[in-house]
Amino acid sequence: MSYVNPGGGYTRDSRYITSRITADGRDGFPVEPGRYRLVVSRACPWAGRAVIVRRLLGLEDALSMAVAGPTHDERSWTFDLDPGGRDSVLGIQRLEDAYLARDPGYDRGVTVPAIVDVPTGKVVTNDVPQITLDLSTQWKPYHREGAPALYPEALRAEIDAVNEAVYRDVNNGVYRAGFAGSQEAYTEAFSRLFARLDRLSERLETSRYLVGDTITEADVRLFTTLVRFDAVYHGHFKCNREKLSEMPVLWAYARDLFQTPGFGDTVDFDHIKRHYYLVHRDINPTGIVPAGPDLSGWLTPHGRAALGGRPFGDGTPPARPAAGEAVPPGHTPLGD
Repeated sequence: MSYVNPGGGYTRDSRYITSRITADGRDGFPVEPGRYRLVVSRACPWAGRAVIVRRLLGLEDALSMAVAGPTHDERSWTFDLDPGGRDSVLGIQRLEDAYLARDPGYDRGVTVPAIVDVPTGKVVTNDVPQITLDLSTQWKPYHREGAPALYPEALRAEIDAVNEAVYRDVNNGVYRAGFAGSQEAYTEAFSRLFARLDRLSERLETSRYLVGDTITEADVRLFTTLVRFDAVYHGHFKCNREKLSEMPVLWAYARDLFQTPGFGDTVDFDHIKRHYYLVHRDINPTGIVPAGPDLSGWLTPHGRAALGGRPFGDGTPPARPAAGEAVPPGHTPLGD
């Protein structure tokens, strides 16, 4: 399976299935608790956003979650973590089956996160940027008591602007560096990535969170890249000007979020490393998965509370993950 563009620059295929699950059902998919299943992989940063937002908002009872294994082949993510290799609710072995149920001629990426309509077995949407926003705005009647406002109306324009810059230069920027097929394309992506990280460091030096004084969607989107930086992107994707742990402000910011309920307790470092180092054989042909880095630093004091801010605003932290959704102790520095 090849990801590197031999012609130079990497371009992400963003031709998503854009149907939305909304309160008014405008696309034929009304919000209904128990009707849909969120399919994720803990390896994937894009899926990681949905896992975090679902947990922060307390949507576990309204929207069930299927966790695919950390690796996939050219066809699809698979449910190899489940007994018999089939998802217990959808009854399928491959996520591809739900895409083909929606469109037998589907010829784009079988990506996570995806939300599947359980009664029909068809994918409703894999629109990464929209899924989490809809969880905040369309599923509001089913949020837990004390759920934070991750996409408050008064801050949406600023959150959107920050998200756009972070996506372009950081979330997708690490991939543009890692999958570059020429020195020129790599150098351009590398330069934009670290220039943006420097600007984010300046922004976060005096502000605990990216927008306002509470956690928002913007923090979720940056976190899922930062938490993978030293384990994967620094070496595997050649984003090696510095490690995250060598960037004082961003390292403290990332540790602050990691230690906040709903963030670090969703992160599976074992799945993350196995996905990147085993699937991207054009970059890592041996398939050797690194033993490091040392993860204990994620639990060290961060000092960010001195900047003020309240993680959940007027709300409360989420409860501990349900037993069936907890990350295995050996896959995280948080233990059990």
